[in-house]
Amino acid sequence: MNNISKNRIKREIEMLSCSPPAGIFCSTAEDRLDLLHAQILGQEGTPFEGGVFHLEIQVPDRYPFDPPSVKFVTPIYHPNIDTNGRICLDTLKLPPKGTWRPCLNISTVLMMIRVLMVEPGAEDPLMTAIWQEYKYDYTAYVEKAKKWTQLHAVDSLLKKAPGKSTSEDKGQHSASSVSNFESSSDQDSELVSKKVSDPAPSMSNTDCAQTSGKSVVRSKKLGLANKRKALVDRDANCKDAKIS
Repeated sequence: MNNISKNRIKREIEMLSCSPPAGIFCSTAEDRLDLLHAQILGQEGTPFEGGVFHLEIQVPDRYPFDPPSVKFVTPIYHPNIDTNGRICLDTLKLPPKGTWRPCLNISTVLMMIRVLMVEPGAEDPLMTAIWQEYKYDYTAYVEKAKKWTQLHAVDSLLKKAPGKSTSEDKGQHSASSVSNFESSSDQDSELVSKKVSDPAPSMSNTDCAQTSGKSVVRSKKLGLANKRKALVDRDANCKDAKIS
């Protein structure tokens, strides 16, 4: 990566750290400038509500003259996103087939992808069957998209986001919220299970084990709810900040 590309991506990362778009978080992976990890929060009132979708961004050596390569790491049920995470979006292609221009940036791309999630494009759907379902049986499409979101994007909150963000090293970038949520929920789980694991004298070992197992499940559900609330609050704060 040449100096032009390095300086450009450094400025963009700083911008994403200081003023991220609503519902979007992005950070470097292992302090590499050519590899970024992003998270997109599913918008309210859509089949993707409550989900956190992880994306991987490869920055080319000739950036910004060449567009970044972006793919979904989290599986998503969508006409323009295939099972390998590839995204059909004109902004990610050079002219004449695409609309990428050097004046665009990573932030713009992520915002366009978030819009695409809600408004699929009919020009060149990667998943023809899903597009037909979206067009002619929207209710069935929504139901399946919600199931995929619950299975892959909601449950992913309990797992560590891919890569190691610079915010985890420096404690500055709020995009590390997903990882921080995991740490706090794991601590809550340990505290709850520890209290329950000390049974009263009248309880048998079997009863104690069952009670402890149930407490861990409850604590994980509580941690998941807290994660969702924090992400949604963060989204709202971003919107309020822009309005003010």
